[in-house]
Amino acid sequence: MEVRLLKDDDYDKLVGWWRWSRFPVPAREILPEMGTGGLMVMCDGIDVCAGFIYFTNSKLVWLEFLVGNYEYRESNRKEAIVYLIESLCYLAKSKGYLGAFTSLKHSGLINHYEKAGFVKGSSNTTEMTLLF
Repeated sequence: MEVRLLKDDDYDKLVGWWRWSRFPVPAREILPEMGTGGLMVMCDGIDVCAGFIYFTNSKLVWLEFLVGNYEYRESNRKEAIVYLIESLCYLAKSKGYLGAFTSLKHSGLINHYEKAGFVKGSSNTTEMTLLF
């Protein structure tokens, strides 16, 4: 497995992945800058999964909008997702951040985060968003 920074031309591919998973597509303007705030995991040259990291003015980052290639069905798909989470955390640590936060509903993704060392906090919360 390899990891790389997301590139500008990755966005269109990610849009297709989000649409396939029936997840609302985040507007490009609300995502971290490509090339600094997102990673792509590849296996044998195939893009497998991607995710974003929001750097804050505190020592905490927010991990969000993980998405996978629906056409990639190899047995190492789950490991690739855990590797993505670990790589996002490594990127944060390398920049001096002390922790990472995310908010999840999907039980499979929760399990992947737990495998990467995350600990559950609250359950059954309601996420609220206001876009300007």
